[in-house]
Amino acid sequence: MTLLYILISLLIISAVSLIGALYFAFSEKALNKSMPWLVAFAAGALLGVGLLDLIPEGITAIGNIALYYTAGGIILFLLFEQVLHWHHEHHHNCDECGNKKVIGYSVLVGDAFHNFLDGVIVASAFLVSIPVGIATTFAMLLHEIPQELGDFAVLIHSGFTKTRALWWNLLSALVAVIGGLVAYFALQSIQQVVPYIIAVGAGGFIYIALVDLFAELKTGKYLLARFGQVAVLILGIIAMLLVKA
Repeated sequence: MTLLYILISLLIISAVSLIGALYFAFSEKALNKSMPWLVAFAAGALLGVGLLDLIPEGITAIGNIALYYTAGGIILFLLFEQVLHWHHEHHHNCDECGNKKVIGYSVLVGDAFHNFLDGVIVASAFLVSIPVGIATTFAMLLHEIPQELGDFAVLIHSGFTKTRALWWNLLSALVAVIGGLVAYFALQSIQQVVPYIIAVGAGGFIYIALVDLFAELKTGKYLLARFGQVAVLILGIIAMLLVKA
């Protein structure tokens, strides 16, 4: 039953990659207007799961050492993003490349690795308990929506057709299912490792919320809109508390 929960959750998360199809129906301007509010809610959800769900689960299982692994998770995600950004900039500034699609494929490779880690985290959460797995899936789902829209826009800018961008994005997203399956079968025999992965995953969620998503919330033109985004962020945290309950 746990495996079924993992597969369904990861397939739902992967299907979010098809949200790029909204570019067919709506203008880019309309999507950009709604993006900050979605990002704010996603940031709150990730913080809620990381701080109020995954970290307490880790501490319950392995004690305060879980906090060290959470800090390690933050550093791990920072290093991953640094390498990814360096790789993108390296190709972007390469005059010999002469092909913008290199940037697009770099994004896909980076996303595939990131999605693999997402699959591992979701599987680990379900191995702790079904409610923790559901809360983790919900938070990740919200984070994936703005990320996938952004990735789709980058692929289009890199020279992909809308159809090719859509399907390549889906293929990259489905790597999460592989990560989930690998984690499920590997961790079944070494259950004692699960709390450590959960703690590292909490660090990843906190990093994404505070570094990636919060940066997007500091670009609002009007002060009232910025306060509104903080309110939506708090709603995201509350939503995670309700899911956990």
